[in-house]
Amino acid sequence: MAKSARFYSPLISKNRAFIDMGDGEAAIVGKRRIAFVLFDHFSLMAFTGALDVLVTANLVKAPVQYHVMVVSIDGRRAMSDLGIEVAVDGALSDLREETLDCLMLCGGYRLAMRSYPCLTAKLRAADYAGCLLGGLWNGAYFIAAAGLLDGYECAFHPDGRAMMAEEFPGVTISAQNHVVDLERASCAGANSSLDMMLSIIRRDCDAACIAAIEEVLSCDKAPKALDISAISVDQDLTLPPSLKSALELMHHNIDEPLPVGELAACVGVSRRQLERLFGNCLKTTPARYYLELRLTRARQLVQQTNRNLADIAVATGFVSISHFRRCFGQLFGMSPGRFRKASRKD
Repeated sequence: MAKSARFYSPLISKNRAFIDMGDGEAAIVGKRRIAFVLFDHFSLMAFTGALDVLVTANLVKAPVQYHVMVVSIDGRRAMSDLGIEVAVDGALSDLREETLDCLMLCGGYRLAMRSYPCLTAKLRAADYAGCLLGGLWNGAYFIAAAGLLDGYECAFHPDGRAMMAEEFPGVTISAQNHVVDLERASCAGANSSLDMMLSIIRRDCDAACIAAIEEVLSCDKAPKALDISAISVDQDLTLPPSLKSALELMHHNIDEPLPVGELAACVGVSRRQLERLFGNCLKTTPARYYLELRLTRARQLVQQTNRNLADIAVATGFVSISHFRRCFGQLFGMSPGRFRKASRKD
């Protein structure tokens, strides 16, 4: 099926990582090299949160490919705050700052705030080369100590804000959980590292790509995480009640889809009103959204179970296997059987 026939709706972010799997990958228009410096007692959660954004961006076919290097000051394994050692790719001295786009310092609650002359020199060289300099938790201390944060706004762990204000009066200490200020980035703790890195890569990625990353990483931030709807819809408190009710009915009637007219009657609006609500709020039609919702469930079953395709077609409301295959191919660029094989390759 031609690509022009593809579906486009808020659910595209739920499936972006799987569209055209193994064939017709999205064009990579750029590359970014990001280095993390790990100190002993670094926050493992802060590090993995930031790293997860970059790995997921590559998985959902971001237009920019992110290459990550992890180093310690001396090149030895770094001990995290949880007592888990993390292998590194080398020592700080191995970094070639002229090849880097971002140098990120990963701090932690028990990290000693002291000077590392080699780190100061590397930070200044990286700044001269045009790198974005970032600090996780209290990692921004070292950027400030190198004289590279004066005039910038900085997020910092609350326990260290008084110290930062005392030692570095030229730095604006923010109460925000993360800050990206020109070529400086910082976050105040473990939970905010993910949001900080998302803010950084917004420079490279469009809104659809960011939505796809958030769909993977932020689906459980709300008290309830639905399995096939999209977080951009689930967590939108501004949607009209009748539209929310229609979406809920769709979600609970996957195997036996309700006609659009019946959906409208169930939520107390006319079919035309329901179509207008979908167009205004979700930029799609009820029929198309419903179809993609069912195909998303089908994709999960094809990918994660051994059920035969005929059973999956019935379970997702398709009256014939041929119609199922055709619709599946329109969205994912390949047949469900081929998709299953591709998704299970090592």
